[in-house]
Amino acid sequence: MTEQPAHIGDLIGPVIRDLAQYSGRDLNRWLRQVDRLRGCSDPIRVTGEVSTLDSITGEILHRYSTQGEPHGQLLVRCGNRRASRCPACAETYRADTFHLIRAGLLGGDKGVPATVSTHPRVLATLTAPSFGPVHRGPDKHGQADVCHPRRNGPSCFERHVSGDRRIGQPLVPDTYDYTGHVLWNAHAGALWHRFGIYLRRHLGTTAGLTRAEFSRQVRLSFAKVAEYQARGIVHFHAVVRLDGRASEGEIDAPPAWATVELLSETIESAAKAVRLDGPGLDGEDSQELRWGTVDVRRIESTGPDGSALPEAAVAGYVAKYATKAAETSGTLDRRVKRSDLARLEQQGVTEHAARLIRTAWLLGDTEAYPNLAPLRLRQWAHMLGFRGHFSDLARFS
Repeated sequence: MTEQPAHIGDLIGPVIRDLAQYSGRDLNRWLRQVDRLRGCSDPIRVTGEVSTLDSITGEILHRYSTQGEPHGQLLVRCGNRRASRCPACAETYRADTFHLIRAGLLGGDKGVPATVSTHPRVLATLTAPSFGPVHRGPDKHGQADVCHPRRNGPSCFERHVSGDRRIGQPLVPDTYDYTGHVLWNAHAGALWHRFGIYLRRHLGTTAGLTRAEFSRQVRLSFAKVAEYQARGIVHFHAVVRLDGRASEGEIDAPPAWATVELLSETIESAAKAVRLDGPGLDGEDSQELRWGTVDVRRIESTGPDGSALPEAAVAGYVAKYATKAAETSGTLDRRVKRSDLARLEQQGVTEHAARLIRTAWLLGDTEAYPNLAPLRLRQWAHMLGFRGHFSDLARFS
């Protein structure tokens, strides 16, 4: 006999009865707590007490204890930004990020003057170099081209549509540089930091200013977000804005020489100039870490040739990726334990991501690779080595 699913009406009564039984005398208080969670799927259960004292007399002005709450606990939203862990809290984070970015581009909100909409503004995307050919998916217009139509070397003559799990997977896994991939992810934050230093230098040099003179005249503001490509490598989207410095630290119009063309050119030149000496393995020389391709597009309300990006679209684009992490590239959204290594594929991890996780775990052996100990690769194996901030605002709004 086939079992039929229970009707929702048959479940409401027992659920309310159990809640009333275990929630004690104040079921309404429990319902108010749940309403305040606004759909949080993994609330934090807080226990304890708080006392407010008069700083002069020491008199207790107010005392609160969770003992008076249903179940003796106070339910608080988890605040997790990952959509895979809590869609409700992630949506709040996305909306907050959207408004911060939009305010930084258009002004008129959050203390940012509306005049910033006339300042040089660009969206820069900095990616990693190649560590081996991978299967390609549709382009940004949704067009699925032939993957790798080569006569010599690794090739694939298929057209991979969106959702194909082969997208981002190496054509030849055995020749893919998994070690270089993990170490690049681990140093991506340091590469970004050095890029920021080089960008200020290149802007100042191009304008014929010393670093001190540049800092007195111009303020470089940015908001960035990290995104995982399908191949499991991090790249950064950054909204960059040039401002002038007013006498009291307020945002002012930048100097006439600080144009959007200059900003675009110096972003590309600074990124190409960045070099970072990565750690060597087993007596090998240190590896040179650098950026791959760099794409810069100006941000304007309207563009005569359609090449400019509107502010709202940029804010939505950046905010969307602020709620995603490595799980979008086929890995896990939680830390890996030693017991997970043998059954990663059974947990939905792709073969490529599983090899990256195991590589990070291997390189995280502090006895075998003591020079890599500061990277804490085992702790960040589920992130495929990356341990930086996913979203960051530097004086943007």
